[in-house]
Amino acid sequence: MAANGKFRGSFTALVTPFKNGSLDEGAFRNLVSWQIAEGSNGMVPVGTTGESPTLTHDEHNKVVEWCVKEANGRVPVIAGAGSNSTTEAVALAKHAEKAGADAVLVVTPYYNKPTQDGMYHHFKAVNDAVGIPIIIYNIPPRSVVDMSVETMTRLFELKNIAGVKDATANLARVSQQRHAMGPDFIQMSGEDMTALAYMAAGGHGCISVTANIAPKPCADLMAAVFKGDYAGALKIQDRLVPLHDAIFKEPGVAGAKHGLKLLGRLEEEVRPPLMPVTPLVGRAIRDAMVHAGVLN
Repeated sequence: MAANGKFRGSFTALVTPFKNGSLDEGAFRNLVSWQIAEGSNGMVPVGTTGESPTLTHDEHNKVVEWCVKEANGRVPVIAGAGSNSTTEAVALAKHAEKAGADAVLVVTPYYNKPTQDGMYHHFKAVNDAVGIPIIIYNIPPRSVVDMSVETMTRLFELKNIAGVKDATANLARVSQQRHAMGPDFIQMSGEDMTALAYMAAGGHGCISVTANIAPKPCADLMAAVFKGDYAGALKIQDRLVPLHDAIFKEPGVAGAKHGLKLLGRLEEEVRPPLMPVTPLVGRAIRDAMVHAGVLN
């Protein structure tokens, strides 16, 4: 599937707000609308940053539905539909399509360590079950498997495989994937710190955790890149680097939720085994938000 022009720029890997252990629909919908108003180019609900591992299937599906309804066609929605069970990934992807998502994000199966051929068949099963674009999520540090460029190239021949969220932090991969599949294969950075360098090598955007807290600077950086203004993009990057660092000192979800709490947007509530950030990291996040110009 050729790259669709709408999958470009800063896409936010949305957190899922909780209140007293339950989903907080109001806070989630407000987060989506604020993100769009601040210039984010797309929404990515219920990825790992959305705490998908601890959501029930019913909760997962609800969040996708809320996101699609709240976005209301203003920006594209790439719904998380990942699982290390092929049957489950297919079910989540089918629901996302039915709910009106523009695409699905499907992670390489974690923990059970499939071979390259096993990964191919996992993604082919999702491809055969839906009619919307599929973005492969390649994140070896979490899934312990790394999809090869060869496997990706083989998958790109299928009708719905459209691109990759690349969280390898290996900048050589952008060029290798571009060489193997051409410029139409959508390449989204899945790693905030290296997103600017990723774009310079031919990326189309970033699926960003930092954008939860700093949607405008993240979107402005991408806009500068698309204009060829790398000096302007570098100035924004310099503002964001401490925030990228601070958010990921402990799990990024907790870091992002702490920042959103400081902005008064939601409760800092995560589900076990995750914990809220420690006071030391909390201070680092606050200082970094001030440095980035998103908090007074």
